[in-house]
Amino acid sequence: MTRTGKFLLINALLLTAYAPALAADGAVETVVVTSARLPQPVGNAAFSNTPLTADQLASSGRLDDALEQVPGLSLFRRSNSINANATTQGISLRSIAPSGAGRTAVLLDGVPINDPFGGWVIWGALPYEDIGGADVVRGAGAGPYGAGALTGTILLTERDTTNGIAIADASYGSRGTLRAGASGGIQDGDFDLFASAAGERSNGWIPIRPPRRGAADNHLWLDSGEASVRAQQRLGGGVMLSARAEYYDDARGGGVRGVESEAKGWIGSVTLSRPNEGDHLGWRVQGWFIGSGFMNTSASVPTFPAPRSIATPANDQYATPALGIGGNAALIGSSGHFRWEAGGDVRVNSGESREFYFFNGTDFADKRRSGGRETIGGLYGEGAYDDGLWLLTLGLRADYWATAQGHLVQQVRATNAVLLDNDFKGRSGTVPTARFGARRAIFGDQYLRVAAYEGFRVPTLNELYRPFRAGNNNTQANSGLKPERLYGAEIGWGGAIGSDVTWNLTGFWNRLHDAIANVTIASSPGGVTFQRRNAGDIEALGLEGDTAWRLNDALSLRAAFSITDARVHENPSAIPPGQPSLTGNRPAQAPPVTITGGATWLPFDKLKLDANLHWESARFEDDQNTMRLGSAFVLDLKASYLLTEALSAFVAMDNAANANIATAQAADGTISYGQPRMYEVGLTYRP
Repeated sequence: MTRTGKFLLINALLLTAYAPALAADGAVETVVVTSARLPQPVGNAAFSNTPLTADQLASSGRLDDALEQVPGLSLFRRSNSINANATTQGISLRSIAPSGAGRTAVLLDGVPINDPFGGWVIWGALPYEDIGGADVVRGAGAGPYGAGALTGTILLTERDTTNGIAIADASYGSRGTLRAGASGGIQDGDFDLFASAAGERSNGWIPIRPPRRGAADNHLWLDSGEASVRAQQRLGGGVMLSARAEYYDDARGGGVRGVESEAKGWIGSVTLSRPNEGDHLGWRVQGWFIGSGFMNTSASVPTFPAPRSIATPANDQYATPALGIGGNAALIGSSGHFRWEAGGDVRVNSGESREFYFFNGTDFADKRRSGGRETIGGLYGEGAYDDGLWLLTLGLRADYWATAQGHLVQQVRATNAVLLDNDFKGRSGTVPTARFGARRAIFGDQYLRVAAYEGFRVPTLNELYRPFRAGNNNTQANSGLKPERLYGAEIGWGGAIGSDVTWNLTGFWNRLHDAIANVTIASSPGGVTFQRRNAGDIEALGLEGDTAWRLNDALSLRAAFSITDARVHENPSAIPPGQPSLTGNRPAQAPPVTITGGATWLPFDKLKLDANLHWESARFEDDQNTMRLGSAFVLDLKASYLLTEALSAFVAMDNAANANIATAQAADGTISYGQPRMYEVGLTYRP
């Protein structure tokens, strides 16, 4: 049985377990128990943020697709989680400088979801059936978010516990796509249990189009699944104890014969909390771990004897065991118009990449191990004054970071003879950061706000220690990388006209200092050699906005945009002699303009029509801005019909216009393309 089959079986068992809770007419008892999630930071309303409901997150079928309706939010490349390798699923905001490691922190009820070795996010581990909402906060996250919240933070919350099924769905689509997911819970007095499971598989598509396509090209297939369970016990006095465990397994094909990857792991957390009520202090204590494993094979595609006719193995990253452990604690209080929070957090990431390399025509001749450990911990305090007219907030934070046990060992595979044995010196430092915001209510329901902030990100273990080859390109690690810093300021205007129209408009300036980038140090028609370096500063000046308009009970519209002029100001010492200057260039994979929009129409009671569009301008594949990827337009359509009070049937079409979505360009000019037009039909049960 495939991993997807196992997760689909879990879904079936989940539905069976909850069946007794369903009444004969399909209704369930509408009892909801709020999970022991962490409260929103006290001053968040002074910063640019976009809340998303569970229905909004479910509308796109995948969480990362739904989040990309937020202006300026994107994965490293234009690929989505149905076809992107895990190492390119890092997420960033504001199109300043997308990165495979990601420059945005993703938290699920306080638990960091970014991978402990590479910083990317496995979106297959976050099915929308499990997620109850999201709050996308733009700007550096000093205060409660800590390291990694450089361009913003995505705060995910798990669904509350319902006594019965919360949501269940199943679908079948083109290219052999099959998906099913379900979540729900049971309650017994002060104890409740919530569980979710989802599985998906797809034959995918071949990313290289004719006439460039050759015998070496293959499908971007997917076989992914997730299951989680959360148990909660109310202990009296408002205290809640919550424990959660999750397992995920995400395997996929890389579009070239012999190129595959698999990411799997466990996530666990225990949270003890009490809300702030009146004069009683609120508090929380949380511990968590992420145990992940990653394997990835790559191949080169030579131009001889014929272009793309064969694929030669280039690298076999057969295991990457990694462990992230950490915790946080906080006190929360209020007095009159003043609220405050003080606390601390710590995380320790360790991991090692184990791989074979140097293919000699019959097998890999050499092997390497590379990895290390990093520790990041900090203390913070944040206070907010809110009298309904003014909201003033200030957050201060101090962090300590350290790297240790860094190593790169290369050996002859047959004899274990040592070719290279590097033990990298440990490094450490302290980083103070802060954020300030002010929001003033003006006429009607409008407001003006200003904010300033700074944040930092420690390089991942992958960036520091692991060299690798992907296709025809080589990337060298750099154990001397310094943490990235971001400084920024913004001004915003927003409001509402009654309950029908809302809008937000924000202008911002950001400077990303010591930006980590893959710097070209050699290139040829056969491939490119990069090294990770602190390439310099990236300055970004931008404008972003969103609006929603409810025309009547049947029709609503939404639109958002992001315009970002991001430019590199290189560090001369980081650029190799003879290489072109990067100063004035746009960061790789950073589109200057993004526009999103959508509509929801109920032409009559039982029929619902949804449309989502996403357009972005051209971007560059490389730091030298020589490989241009044209603009991309994606239109997704969905129609659902209510069969009963709880059961609906739907048909959906992704990339309805079958637009060409250029996702990558090789040194020889070969372009890879993203998801073509795909459809699916299915059923959704939602009491």
